[in-house]
Amino acid sequence: MRATPDIGDRHDLDVLLRRFYGAAFADPLIGPFFTEIAGTDLEVHLPHIADFWERALLRTADYGRDPFAPHAALHGARPLTAAHFGRWVQLWHASVDGLHAGPRAERAKAQGERIALAMLRRLAGPGAATEGTGGGFVPLAALELRSVA
Repeated sequence: MRATPDIGDRHDLDVLLRRFYGAAFADPLIGPFFTEIAGTDLEVHLPHIADFWERALLRTADYGRDPFAPHAALHGARPLTAAHFGRWVQLWHASVDGLHAGPRAERAKAQGERIALAMLRRLAGPGAATEGTGGGFVPLAALELRSVA
């Protein structure tokens, strides 16, 4: 049995992000935000998002973009809810866990949770509902509680 490696370099991030976005684009809940509303071209988007995660996890890249602006535009077109961010977190965790294990992988999952909560609060206000319904959704309130514990 082979040990699962931690996230080690930009190549690992590229593979992880392709796996995640493949799942996200196909997901019936959040996929339309990427495919229909934003019309995301993964080949254009991937280098920027990889820069973001490389900076966050490996500290080896520069990232000078505003990650909030595209989400605000999406929210203006169709409101993003706790259910959407909860599903994003669920897919992100599954993608990370399917490829990696170790301190950076854990940091990637924790950072994803923090980003989801921060985006939801910034888009919908500090009192935004963090509960969701149906579809195996992981309520963001559960992430809130875990982050306090």
